[in-house]
Amino acid sequence: MPDERVVVIGAGIGGLVAALKLAASGLPVTLVEKGAHPGGKMRRVAAGPRAVEAGPTVFTMRWVFEEIFSECGADLGARVALTPAEILARHAWGGAERLDLFADPARSEAAIADFAGPREAEGFRRFRARAGEIYRTLEGPFIRGQRPSPVDLALRVGPFGMGDLWRIQPFATLWTALCEHFRDPRLRQLFGRYATYCGSSPFAAPATLMLVAHVELEGVWTVGGGLSRLAAAVADLAAERGADLRYGAGAREIVVEGGRVTGVTLADGERLPATRVVANTDAAALADGLLGSGAARAVEPVPAGERSLSAVTFAVAGRPAGFPLVRHNVFFSGDYAAEFADITRHGRLPRDPTVYVCAQDRGDDGEPSESPEALLCLVNAPARGAALPPEEIARCHDTMSRRLSACGLTISEAARTTTAPAEFDALFPATGGALYGRASHGWMASFRRPGARTRLPGLYLAGGSVHPGPGVPMAAQSGRLAAASILRDLGST
Repeated sequence: MPDERVVVIGAGIGGLVAALKLAASGLPVTLVEKGAHPGGKMRRVAAGPRAVEAGPTVFTMRWVFEEIFSECGADLGARVALTPAEILARHAWGGAERLDLFADPARSEAAIADFAGPREAEGFRRFRARAGEIYRTLEGPFIRGQRPSPVDLALRVGPFGMGDLWRIQPFATLWTALCEHFRDPRLRQLFGRYATYCGSSPFAAPATLMLVAHVELEGVWTVGGGLSRLAAAVADLAAERGADLRYGAGAREIVVEGGRVTGVTLADGERLPATRVVANTDAAALADGLLGSGAARAVEPVPAGERSLSAVTFAVAGRPAGFPLVRHNVFFSGDYAAEFADITRHGRLPRDPTVYVCAQDRGDDGEPSESPEALLCLVNAPARGAALPPEEIARCHDTMSRRLSACGLTISEAARTTTAPAEFDALFPATGGALYGRASHGWMASFRRPGARTRLPGLYLAGGSVHPGPGVPMAAQSGRLAAASILRDLGST
C-alpha cells in the first residue's frame, strides 16, 4: 500500500481510534485537529483554580477500549488508571427521597425494595433481564457491525434470532416499556433518564434504549485524570504507532477530484494529499458544506427538528454542603413530562430541570480530595444554536439551584464557567449545539445515522453522530469501524 495516505479530520475519540488502528496497520496517517488538545467533547475547562472535566464523565463498556488497545499491541490498564465504582449514581427527588444504584445488582435490588417496596424490586429484576436481552441481541449485529438497515439487521440475527428481535420491543417507546416494569413514577424517571445519554426524550425514544441501562448496570469506572486523560492515552498510542498528530491545524476543505477524495486543505492553505479521509466531525457539518461542496453530497442533512438534546453546563470550583455527594448524582425534577415538553415541544430551557452533578474529587466514600471541589452541573437544553441572553442563563442557574436546594444541596461557588448551546455550536459547527447528532426518536432513528462509508469514494465517517451512536465507547467503536472499512476496501482493490 505504498501510495495510500490517510488524513483524519478531528481528534475526538472516533478520529483518534481510527488513526490509531490505521497507523497500527501500517498505513501513513495524518490527523489534523483545530484545537490544541485531543479529545473533542472529552475536554477540560478552567473554573478559577480548578480544571473541570466538562464533557463526558461516565466510563462504561470498558471492553471496547481493552480490545482496541490489545489489537494495537498495548494494555489499557497499564496506560490509564481505572477504578471500578461501587455506587453507580445517587438519585434524589427532594427532601429525604434518595436512592443509590450499585455495581452489585443484589444491593441495587435491596435498595429499591427499601425505597419503593418489594413489587418494584421485582420490576427491577424483570427490567434488568429485559435490558440485558436487548443488549445481547444487538451487540453483535448492530454495535459491532457496520450500519445495518432493518432488513440487514433481521438477516444478521437469522431466523432463530427473530424472536429475540421482536421481544426487544422496537416499536414501543422507552417510557411505555418502563411503565410495564415500574409503578413508582420516580423509578420511571430514574431509568427513563438513560435516554438522555443518547440526547433523547424517554417519551419518544424506542424501548431498545433500555440497553443503555444494561451497559451502566454492568459497570462504571472512574478514569484517573478524567476522560480527557483517556483521549490523551489513545493519542499517545497512535503517535507511538506512527500517526502524525497535528494540533492547531483545522481543516478547511475536503478536496474532491475526479469523483473521489484526493486531499484535505487546511485553514492556513496547506494541502495534504490523501487517498482516504476519515471525517470525525458531526455529520451535519459535512452536509452543510462546511468542509466543501464536494463532501456535502456524501451524507444526508440533519433537520433542525431531529437534533438531539444540547445542554447548559456549569463547570464550578465550589464548596457543596447539605447533601452527601458521591461522584455521580442526579436531582430529578418534579414533573418529567413537563420538563421534556419544555425542551422538545416548546424549544426552551426547562422551568424545573433535572440536574446532573459530577463531583469529580469524590469516590464511593463521598469524601472530597480538594477544596474548592471540581464540580460539573448539567441541565438538558434544546439545540437551537442561537445565543441565550444573559438573563436566561441566570434564570437557568437559579432554577438549577432551586432544584438542588429542594434536595438539600447548596454550592458556594468560588468560580464558574458556563457553556450553553451557542457555545457548543461554535465548538461543533452546524449542530445547533446538539451533543449527540440526531435524536434517537422513533424506531427508525438509529438506522438514519450514516455509517462509516459514504457515497463519496475515499470518504469515511467516525464520531458520535454516526453509527453505532453517541457516547464515548460507541464513538470509539465508530472509529474502529471506519478503520476496518478502509482496510477492507484496500484489501478488495
